[in-house]
Amino acid sequence: MTTPARARVLGAASRAGAARAAALAPAEWRALFAAALAKEVDGRRFFLWIPVAAMGGVALNLAADREPVLWLPALLTALCAALAWICRARPLALGLWVGLAALCAGFLAMGLRTARVATPVLDHARIVKLRGFVEEVDVRPVGARFIVGVVAAGNMARALAPHRVRVTTRKTPDFAAGDYVALTALLWPPPRAVLPGGYDFARDAYFEGVGAVGAALGAVTVLPPPREAPWRARFFAAIDRARNRLAVRVDTIIGGDEGAIAAAMVTGKRDFLSNDAKDLIREAGIFHIITISGLQMTLVAGIFFLVARRLLALSPALTLNYPIKKWAAGIAMVGSLLYDIGTGSRVGTERALIMTLIVLGAVILDRRALSMRNLALAVLAIVALEPDAILGVSFQLSFAAVAALIAVMEARLARLDRRPDPFLPTRGRPKRRGAIAVHFVDKPLRLLLAALCATCATASFMAYHFHDLSPYVLIGNPLTLAIIECFAVPGALLGTALYPLGLDAPVWLYVGLGIKFILWVARFIAAAPGSTLHVRAFAPYALFFLGLAVISAVLWRSWLFRATAIPLAALGLIGALDGPRYDAIVAPSGDLVAVRGVDGRLAVVGKRFNAFTAEQWLSADGDDRDPAAARDPHALCDRDGCVAALPQGRSLSVVTAPAGFEEDCVRAAVVVSALAAPADCRAQVFDRRRLARTGAVGLVWDGARLRVAADRSILEDRPWSPAPKRAPNARIVPPPSGATTGADPADP
Repeated sequence: MTTPARARVLGAASRAGAARAAALAPAEWRALFAAALAKEVDGRRFFLWIPVAAMGGVALNLAADREPVLWLPALLTALCAALAWICRARPLALGLWVGLAALCAGFLAMGLRTARVATPVLDHARIVKLRGFVEEVDVRPVGARFIVGVVAAGNMARALAPHRVRVTTRKTPDFAAGDYVALTALLWPPPRAVLPGGYDFARDAYFEGVGAVGAALGAVTVLPPPREAPWRARFFAAIDRARNRLAVRVDTIIGGDEGAIAAAMVTGKRDFLSNDAKDLIREAGIFHIITISGLQMTLVAGIFFLVARRLLALSPALTLNYPIKKWAAGIAMVGSLLYDIGTGSRVGTERALIMTLIVLGAVILDRRALSMRNLALAVLAIVALEPDAILGVSFQLSFAAVAALIAVMEARLARLDRRPDPFLPTRGRPKRRGAIAVHFVDKPLRLLLAALCATCATASFMAYHFHDLSPYVLIGNPLTLAIIECFAVPGALLGTALYPLGLDAPVWLYVGLGIKFILWVARFIAAAPGSTLHVRAFAPYALFFLGLAVISAVLWRSWLFRATAIPLAALGLIGALDGPRYDAIVAPSGDLVAVRGVDGRLAVVGKRFNAFTAEQWLSADGDDRDPAAARDPHALCDRDGCVAALPQGRSLSVVTAPAGFEEDCVRAAVVVSALAAPADCRAQVFDRRRLARTGAVGLVWDGARLRVAADRSILEDRPWSPAPKRAPNARIVPPPSGATTGADPADP
């Protein structure tokens, strides 16, 4: 079909609308499909699906129950690439083999990433005398959390000792990053998910190189180092000390939660913020303001670019004879890199940096900066360097939002049939009468439309990870963005520049005024009726289809291909509504259980209460109660354990002492324990040995039958979730009451 004919068919279909399109004859449908396919091919939109296939390969690797070999995916990648080259003249075969090559390459990249990290993970809880270099310190209102690069771990063999451990202390630290310290710590393996399909802190800790978490027992002593730390460790330790000093200064000058938010925006240090303030900004849908992510990185790069370009433009000689736009892009690249290093260079910041560098590189190469192709290249870079990041909420939210905004921009450019420089103010068409009024009305509408599209693109990911949605996010986000543009980011850059001179205090007060307004907006939104919609955990397949629906909606250009997002979204919504609803949930530690009461809500049972675990259970159940209010008042506890009622007159027992098995194994239907139960126990047993194989479990009474959903397969043996070893019966050492295991509820 010729190009004019395709245009006539597409134009006719657009005017006809859905009702008329449904009445098209089969031949017309074939012509319509051919024209839509040609439009996608002409726009090179199939290239954008290569990163999607690569992410699929990463997901397949992480879904394996044991560590895959690397030679086979490498061989398959090369084979599929060769077949793609051979079939390059046949579009269908070419697309098939390229997609398979990307899938295998993603699988291989994840395997290589796992092999590169290769950090030992602590096998069981133990008290260890540690010596090592402090790599990072996060000061808190009470105590601190710090990471130690281990040099010696008592009598543990070097091959078994974790390379890095994350430790908390309740004392104000008198040490800093870069110090060589000695301490005694109670360490555990990084905690697993507390419910089937929940957030897996152990996996994230592994890819950060952290092999154990725990609490310091006694003082942390600074010693002379036996050797000099590597230059890279010294460099980042100096950065961390500077970040902490600046964060303390900002927090002290501004004060309150405003100062804590400002410190988080400027340095990435979020531990000054109170839990109430975290809950407030989360309910308002603006939690992203305390994370160093794509928004802040884009604003920083934009400020460097615009300021550098304007300053260079002051010289007519430079303007007329040299490519100052490219020079400004290079300066912005350097500024973005320094900003990434200065804020700790975390995974989310590195991902934003990669995207920013690709966009600025396009400016230097005289290509359109903001395009879906550049976003695809950024995803491929992330898959190649840190493929595990695709499972993180930061990656998913940022790329979904950016993809939606680029899709809106592409649609507008297609309508205007022009391609302006995205770093300059948009010049409209020749002014007509009333054009200025139209401009002032149209621009806010465009911003609102862009915010709506970005919100819709990220809604499913927000609901999946945080189990709540804010209907008023369209109010909070634009206002927050305006304040960040006017106050936070410019003030952060200026204040940081003046900090060495001691002239930064007025700047931080200026930043604090903007943050006060942000918190006022957050309180207003949080107090509005229905400000937060709590949702239950999704079925495992829901996010897959919802994610594909978002991808289809933003990547395709023709309405016919975009319509594939509708059935995908429908399947995803079915999964979102069909999430698991357990009658009981057993923590992997075996000392805490949630049981569904007659009122339909979960009640926490156990002598050793863990607020973080209880919060995760309630959140996944769509319950907004305070964890402390969820303790079961009807549970019967004695020195040997606790007993709670189950459906159909049954009971569940949490055994904490060996003497409790004798009675509970006879009268209880389910026995849960952090100990090893007797082999002749007549109840359904979830003891130390079984939970080590299954992780957290969810129980559902299906008539007279008990259905069990486990977090991990009994065959699973991955570096971050090793298969349990056969060992003599020993009691698991639980964390001390109130201690944190390193999993931050505010850190998804």
